[in-house]
Amino acid sequence: MEFARVVRKRRMIRAFKPVPVPEAKIRRILELAQHYPSAGFSQGVAFILVTQPEKIRRLREMNRLRGDAPVLVVPCVSERLYHDRYHEPDKIRHDGTEIDWPVPYWYFDAGCASLLVLLAAVDEGLSAYLAGAFRPDLLRQELEIPENFVPVGVISIGYPDYERHIPSPSLDRGRRPTGEVVHSQHW
Repeated sequence: MEFARVVRKRRMIRAFKPVPVPEAKIRRILELAQHYPSAGFSQGVAFILVTQPEKIRRLREMNRLRGDAPVLVVPCVSERLYHDRYHEPDKIRHDGTEIDWPVPYWYFDAGCASLLVLLAAVDEGLSAYLAGAFRPDLLRQELEIPENFVPVGVISIGYPDYERHIPSPSLDRGRRPTGEVVHSQHW
C-alpha cells in the first residue's frame, strides 16, 4: 500500500472481528517495527507478542483495555541499554562522561517503534490501537518482564469490525490546521 494511504487510513479501532490473524502477518509487522530509529543504535526496545486468549483476557482486565483484539503487542524499553551504549568509546564524551540526556530518548524510540507497529498493521489490512501501560507493575508480573525493561503500552491488533466500532468523541475536535502545527524558520 502507498505510504500516504497507510498513514491516512490509520485509526485507533477498538472493535475487532473474531477472526484469527495469520502468524505471517504478525511476523511481518514485528520485523518492520525493528526498523525504528534508535538513539546511538542502542536498540533498547523489545516487544512481547501475546496471542493466548486467556492471557489476553487477563491483560485487558489489568490494563483497562477496551476492545477484543486477538493479538496484543506490548512494547517495552530498557533505559539501561541506552546508558550502556553511551558509555562505549564512540559515544562517551571526551572527559569520559555520558551525555546529559535532554529528553529520555528510550521513550522517544519506543514511541517510534510503536508507530511502526500501527502503520505496518494497516499495511497488512489490519487495524490497531495503542493504549498506555496503566499498570506496568501488573504487566511486568504477568508477562515476566525483566527488571531492566519497562512496558510502555499495549497495542491491540486485529481485523477491524466497523459495524461495532464506536469512534472516540475526541475526534469531534478535528485535527489542528497545519498552520498551527508547522512553523517555518521560527515559532
